[in-house]
Amino acid sequence: MFKVSCIQLKSNNDFIYNLKKTEKLIQKAIKQNTDFILTPEASSIFSLDKKKLLKICSSMKNDIYLNGIRKLAKKFKIWILVGSIIVKISKNKLVNRSVLIDRNGFIKTYYDKMNMYDVKLSKKEKYFESKTFSPGKKIKKYKLPWGKLGLSICYDLRFPNLYRKLSQSGCLFLSIPSAFTDTTGKKHWHSLLKARAIENFCYIFAPAQGGKHYNGRKTYGHSLIISPDGEILKELKKKEGVITVDINPTLAKRLRKIIPSLKKN
Repeated sequence: MFKVSCIQLKSNNDFIYNLKKTEKLIQKAIKQNTDFILTPEASSIFSLDKKKLLKICSSMKNDIYLNGIRKLAKKFKIWILVGSIIVKISKNKLVNRSVLIDRNGFIKTYYDKMNMYDVKLSKKEKYFESKTFSPGKKIKKYKLPWGKLGLSICYDLRFPNLYRKLSQSGCLFLSIPSAFTDTTGKKHWHSLLKARAIENFCYIFAPAQGGKHYNGRKTYGHSLIISPDGEILKELKKKEGVITVDINPTLAKRLRKIIPSLKKN
């Protein structure tokens, strides 16, 4: 058994401000004796303005927000998944990157979002992430002290084959840090997450952005921790905060023995 915490934020366009907010919520999770903390997508900065991001973002090594979180992981001896930061990988290229940090503050692995959110929800609400970010090319997983974690980000949620590959490779936990739009979140968020849990018999850790942001964009919130049989173990609706749940990895293993649907044909 171990404890997992998901942090819900309403990030803006200021690295230091977002870091201070995250730190307060990490300290709150620490008081709940957690072992593993996850933050949402776009934790460090919330923007799709490529020109601005290219000016203010840096390499992973020099990222102000990430380095601050690494210090906290080391200080509190806690595992932390930074849901995503925006990393400048070349003069004109950015990636949306999820970063896993161990108890000593070391980066153990990272994942670059593979599926870009290019959608036209209405005449007024449009998103074209591919104009801002370069897509990742590699599926990533990591063996935590409690079992394997499969990494993903937000829109990846709509691509079930990704999660099937992760679960068939032995992942018991799936991280899905997100900044789901309020429009689609109301219709699809809970259903998609529960489906990914049930079809893969995995725990789902889904920290989210929630609220109306400085740029007018509305994110859905509703951070969730879901069991391998699709039960919502805890949910935080709109406000910033933290949810913490006891996780039993043997449940996922037991369900997979009872219903062997993950076996490769």
